[in-house]
Amino acid sequence: MTETDEERADALFHALADRTRRDIMRRVLAGEHSVSALAAKYEMSFAAVQKHVAVLEKAGLLTKRRNGREQLASGDVSAVRSVASMLTELEQVWRGRIARIDELIASDTTTPTDRED
Repeated sequence: MTETDEERADALFHALADRTRRDIMRRVLAGEHSVSALAAKYEMSFAAVQKHVAVLEKAGLLTKRRNGREQLASGDVSAVRSVASMLTELEQVWRGRIARIDELIASDTTTPTDRED
């Protein structure tokens, strides 16, 4: 991965590391919501929800648009797919490493350990 890809991955995983932001993502992937409607769902200030939305927007996971006085947020499905793709790549790396460990363990148990002195 390039440095830009790594920075993007950092931003995506940072944004998704928070429970509230993951919940906001579930809501906006299901349909467009105003930021004020999102804020009504949480026991935190409107400003705090705005900050969560801003982190998600900066990571490219959602987009906002204005409709009069309202800010409407919607999830970016392609960005979520890129997160899934990154996780799949990591899974493949780890599966390969585990397979190599299994091979080493299997080869170690098949070598004779009894020596005649």
